[in-house]
Amino acid sequence: MASACLAALGCLALASPAPRWCDLLPRPANAALTRLSIRSDWFAAYQVADGVYALAEPYQFQEVISYLIVGSQRALLFDTGLGLVPIRPVVDQLTRLPVEVLNSHTHFDHVGGNEEFDRVLALDTSYTRANARGFSHDELAGEVAGQSFCRGAPEGADTAGYRTRPWTATRRVKGGETIDLGGRALEILHVPGHTPDAIALHDSANGLLWTGDTYYDGAIWLYVPETSLDDYERSIARLAGLAPRLRKLLPAHNTASADPSRLAQVADAIRRVRAGGLKGAEESDQRVSFDFDGFSILTSRPLLAGRKGGQERGGSGLTTWR
Repeated sequence: MASACLAALGCLALASPAPRWCDLLPRPANAALTRLSIRSDWFAAYQVADGVYALAEPYQFQEVISYLIVGSQRALLFDTGLGLVPIRPVVDQLTRLPVEVLNSHTHFDHVGGNEEFDRVLALDTSYTRANARGFSHDELAGEVAGQSFCRGAPEGADTAGYRTRPWTATRRVKGGETIDLGGRALEILHVPGHTPDAIALHDSANGLLWTGDTYYDGAIWLYVPETSLDDYERSIARLAGLAPRLRKLLPAHNTASADPSRLAQVADAIRRVRAGGLKGAEESDQRVSFDFDGFSILTSRPLLAGRKGGQERGGSGLTTWR
């Protein structure tokens, strides 16, 4: 990948020992779901619950997953993916209801399709406002390098100029608010840590929790400057408290279904990592990985020491976000 393999971020997926991540597709948790027939060579759509659809982009190494949540009166699209291929045509195949967008956080791979929609909800943070300006090609070029894809770039995608376009929040929301879709109520939980504007969605009636990047099966990335380990530890503990009442986690990468018991395991893991008693595997640029059963925590020596760490955004051609 470009520029030291995206500052080694992409190397996590692309230079790891065989089998290459493409050989893991479809991941077993996704293969167990009902796959929907849609007109798209890029997105894979799965039904994960009544009125809940996972829109996965499995052929790029981020393996990002957005979710369409449908009520009786309106629908919510939780994240809009990479923006390499328009997501709106897939959404339109699944619902004719009016659709609002809400992002789990505003890293580039979760807001790529925001500009395709007229109604976008967002937290009112300086971090969110800055990212709404879009991400330039210089920042994202490594995301579309040849080895980023399983079977080549999607047809028609402008890899030479790939960027995310600016988008506008049409309504500001905050943690504790409830979004009523008609017959389905979703509570917004502000769970800073991975980013200052990270949120989760809780459907208490159906036992569902959309975790964004606060939890997913795989290497949980907690090393960029905007990450706060203090906030993350508090947020994952808060989500772990919900686990006994949950049926399913719906993460934003890799698998569209995960076991709620993972939340308590991660809460315990981050405490142990920060306590200093575990020996991690040293990675490049002061990053260190701690492996656990079913997931790992990737953080940095500066953050563990209470200092900022990781690459800053801007102009380098390096991407450090997930």
